Parts: sequence; C-alpha cells; structure tokens
Amino acid sequence: MEEKYNLLFVCMGNICRSPAAEGIMEKIIREAGLTDKIKVGSAGTYGGHAGEEADPRMKKTAKERGYHLTSRSRKITMDDFTNFDMILVMDDNNYDIVYNMAPDIDSAKKIRRMTEFCRNIKTDHVPDPYYGGINGFNNVLDILEDACYGLLETIKS
Repeated sequence: MEEKYNLLFVCMGNICRSPAAEGIMEKIIREAGLTDKIKVGSAGTYGGHAGEEADPRMKKTAKERGYHLTSRSRKITMDDFTNFDMILVMDDNNYDIVYNMAPDIDSAKKIRRMTEFCRNIKTDHVPDPYYGGINGFNNVLDILEDACYGLLETIKS
C-alpha cells in the first residue's frame, strides 16, 4: 500500500455512529499495521453536539467490544472535502446533506455510503440508535464492524 488515505465518517450529530466507525476503523488499522498509511476522523451534519464526547451508551457498548471512542463531536466543513480522500456517510439523509455541500464534482465523488462496504450484513443504511435501546447500539456496531473490514479490503486492493 503506497498511498495514504484519509477517511472521514459522517452521521448526523457525530455522537453515535460516526465516532463508533472511527473507533472501529482505528483498531482495525492498528491491527493491520497501517497506522502510518490510513488516518481517520469523524464529523456530523448537525453541529448541536459540537465539542461533546460520544454518547455514553455508544461508548459503553463499543468498549465492551474493545473499541475506545475518544473523538469529540464537530460539524463537517468545506475543508473536509480537501483534507479527506473518502467521506463515508451513514444514511441517505446525511448523504444528501454532504453531497449538497460538495464544492465540485470531484469532491462529490469522494462521498460513499458506509454500507457499500458491508460484506455479510445486507442493509442500505446504518440506523441511528440514539432514541432506541441497547440492541440498537449493538446492531450499529455489527454493521460498522462488517463495513469497516470491507472498507479496509477495498482500500488495500
């Protein structure tokens, strides 16, 4: 792997799905020995949680699986289209928001749905677990683990 990749995971508030994707991908990258080649970040399309840590329920559920969520919420910016090679969104609503922000067609081509990289779980979006119970958080982690492994395979090939 010669190129360096910068990945940005995006959900609505940047407190559940995207920080979980970031934490999962960081661990997978570390285990693959690629921390010098792949960098990750996360952001939200809504800035109301800016500066906050990940949702405590997501942090707890992720920690039970060995993931540490350390990022702080922030809103996606125009600079992200320059600073990141791939922008991975969790659902169609966030796809539309990010796509409409894209300053040009090359930037728009960087936007991908996270579920495109799932290898085993068939779903068209990563559901927002915020208003649900613990099963929702576990479901999100299942989907993101599948997608992150598929994403790494794609990047490596």
